[in-house]
Amino acid sequence: MIIRFVIYGFLGWCIEIFWTGMGAALTGDRRFRGYTYLWMFPIYGSAVFLESLHDRIFHWPILVRGGVWVLAIYTIEYASGWFLRSALGECPWDYSGAKYAVKGLIRLDYAPAWFIAGLLFERIHLFLDRILL
Repeated sequence: MIIRFVIYGFLGWCIEIFWTGMGAALTGDRRFRGYTYLWMFPIYGSAVFLESLHDRIFHWPILVRGGVWVLAIYTIEYASGWFLRSALGECPWDYSGAKYAVKGLIRLDYAPAWFIAGLLFERIHLFLDRILL
């Protein structure tokens, strides 16, 4: 479980850095500057606790599974953002200025990205099951 936590944490960091780097490129930053936060490592690492959910929904239709992942990820993102804001006085990410933000903690327009991320998580989980048991 610890190994999977670390793997999910590092993969989450890498994907976020790629995502923010591509976002920077789209706004004209020719350095493709990507970034993440140290706080994100345990948040991404907590995906290990979603493996049992994946085991339960694995045979559901892909559109339903993707929707479940969107809801799960929004729940985790909102809860962890709320906790960090309560504990630290601020949340490392702040979507307050975004059109479809909910209390600055989640962005509803990111649903397609979370849909894909959830399905990617499924593939990673299956791969880890094959190599790590």
